[in-house]
Amino acid sequence: MFKALVVDKSEDGHTQAAVRDLSLAELPHAEVTVAVEYSTVNYKDGLCLGAGGGLVRKYPHVPGIDFAGTVEASEDPRYKPGDKVVLTGWRVGEAHWGGYAQKARVKADWLVPLPEGLSPRQAMAVGTAGFTAMLAVMALEDHGLKAIPGPVLVTGAAGGVGSVATAILANLGYEVAAVTGRPESEKYLRSLGATQIVAREELNETTKRPLESESWSGCVDAVGGAMLARVLGQMKYGGSVAAVGLAGGANLPATVIPFLLRGLNLLGIDSVMQPFDNRQRAWQRVVTDLPLARLEEMVQPATLADLPQLGADILQGKVQGRVVVDVNG
Repeated sequence: MFKALVVDKSEDGHTQAAVRDLSLAELPHAEVTVAVEYSTVNYKDGLCLGAGGGLVRKYPHVPGIDFAGTVEASEDPRYKPGDKVVLTGWRVGEAHWGGYAQKARVKADWLVPLPEGLSPRQAMAVGTAGFTAMLAVMALEDHGLKAIPGPVLVTGAAGGVGSVATAILANLGYEVAAVTGRPESEKYLRSLGATQIVAREELNETTKRPLESESWSGCVDAVGGAMLARVLGQMKYGGSVAAVGLAGGANLPATVIPFLLRGLNLLGIDSVMQPFDNRQRAWQRVVTDLPLARLEEMVQPATLADLPQLGADILQGKVQGRVVVDVNG
């Protein structure tokens, strides 16, 4: 038997999450059984811990969209007992039972060997949010970021993706302008390497002009909506925006003018279905480009019992940095 955070739905449609004992026989069938050590809390986890947000179709359910741990049994020759592995994406924790448990059973194709130099705890301090941030930085660099002088804007900078993106960009030598609506986060963001703090209100103001002064060489955007539209009009010629989230809404009230007159690139970043080779590339870049001392500054520890409250908090924008869940704690 092992412990898991199980979400169940009653006949009247209400969901309730609680720590329960499960048996190995209750796990879904797949090739690799992993003894989970750590997981995290992401926005999707908040949805799955509550009403589901349309992501969870079948109950009872074990959420947790990412985890790191040790292979316990494997029917696939790529992995053997004792191997350290990390998993993000593939709708694990949504359509498939996830990492909020001491054991998980998943497809071998979904796993990535834990890179040398990174512990399971550190891998989950990075987690899906940090992995996505690394993909965003890679995409910006692949589209010429280094050739454009000036600050890189990070929206939603105090959140999980934004925190890691800020730390990575600063470590790589870029000037980082961090957008936040929380004045109390300024010290935290500067500790991660941000050199400029931009108040959310400055970019939430609507404008009728499709083009403004060229301010940003690149942008990692976790907000979307009206803020993204505003940022597009402030990008430098040839710049790129890596879109990673929609905390501010899914609509994009923008025009094509910045793309036509300034040659902008809007890069969609998907971390769920990334091919294996690019996953490995991103995790290797995490090891070299994310300073682990700054990573530790982002971490808030938690256990399985803390998850229902943390799920509600992250949906309300109350979680700063990265939550690392010790499933054995």
